[in-house]
Amino acid sequence: MSPRSPRHRSRSVGEWQQTQRHDEFRRALRALLMWPLMAPTHSEFPAVRRQAERLREWFAREAGWPLQVDREGARLYKRPANVSDPSRGLPGYDRRRYVLLCLACAVLERADPQITLRLIGERVVQQAGDRALSEQGFAFTLGTPGERRELVAVCRTLLDHGVLERVAGEEENFVRDGVGQQADALYDVHRRLLAGLLAAVRGPSTWSADDAPVGLEARLHALLAGFEVDSEQGRRDAMRHRLTRRLLDDPVLYLDSLDEETCGYFVNQRGVLAARLCDATGLLAEQRAEGLALVDESGQLTDVAMPAEGTEAHVTLLVAENLATRLRRARMPIHVDEAEIASFLREAAARYGKFWRKSARAPGAERELADIAVERLSRLGLLTRADGAVLPLPAIARFALGRTEVRDASGTASLLPLAFDP
Repeated sequence: MSPRSPRHRSRSVGEWQQTQRHDEFRRALRALLMWPLMAPTHSEFPAVRRQAERLREWFAREAGWPLQVDREGARLYKRPANVSDPSRGLPGYDRRRYVLLCLACAVLERADPQITLRLIGERVVQQAGDRALSEQGFAFTLGTPGERRELVAVCRTLLDHGVLERVAGEEENFVRDGVGQQADALYDVHRRLLAGLLAAVRGPSTWSADDAPVGLEARLHALLAGFEVDSEQGRRDAMRHRLTRRLLDDPVLYLDSLDEETCGYFVNQRGVLAARLCDATGLLAEQRAEGLALVDESGQLTDVAMPAEGTEAHVTLLVAENLATRLRRARMPIHVDEAEIASFLREAAARYGKFWRKSARAPGAERELADIAVERLSRLGLLTRADGAVLPLPAIARFALGRTEVRDASGTASLLPLAFDP
């Protein structure tokens, strides 16, 4: 056998290098989708820096999202296409905690490069005394363990995003004691990441009191409204950006959630759009008559995994199976009272409770479990809820129970009754 020619070896090396670059680009892109504010300590940050120019071009072209990368971190300004989705936001955050987060960021903006947890709390208390906040019924004093726990939760969010870096101390001692040098923590403040925390197109403070939008949804739209070119190509680009944002951000995109013009564009371009996004992200397109979902088999690009381990995840899967089966039998939209879901879980506990944590088997626990399952399925785009009832959506059909034919080596067929319907 003759050895390979130098040209062939060169081509093989070039193909290998091209594959490596594409794999690195995909890893960096996926990491930015999950961590749009990325500290330099993130494991994929070196890949993001090496692929910065290509990533910047891709996000600008496909989604209209700006990307900034330097040695102090990376910020993908990932602005959502749908600001009306109530499932968005930081886990465990309500409006009160978001106010505390904003106050803490305002404190850090004016702080020294190092600051203590206690000092953050004292300055947040001062900020909370503002008359405008008091008139809205907001109060914060740090006088109770509950309030100190709220402040610690905010600081841990900032730690997770790299805005703060713990130098010494422990937050839990602050929650328990609240006094003494041992009940404190010392942080470095990373101003580059702090400055990139807000992803708005326009800062909220740039409006005068008379011109400020009225109402939460109007304010959100105003913060994210960007410039669109007034031309046919500009309108098509804007539609493509909105669709791409929905597909990268949301679990599933339903046709009936789009206006007529956008729906027509999407139906014509669905295959091309899905292929382009799947090639860059490694996702798989799941196309149905009702819409399109980009599925990640690894489960890395989701904040709500399903199936998953744990009692809540198992309960959620059981509820999804039940609702999907009922929807398939009805062959039309159905409304299911949340009390029925709780009743179903009470019955399911007799069969599956031995696999659940002890508290989930207690009398009355089914109501809390039902609420958790419905919330998780809502965030996954598998149902909507209103007035104590849920409406299962078409994508939940992937969890319907069916009968799958399995053949062994001899060709003998058998039916398994507990297989997922494709």
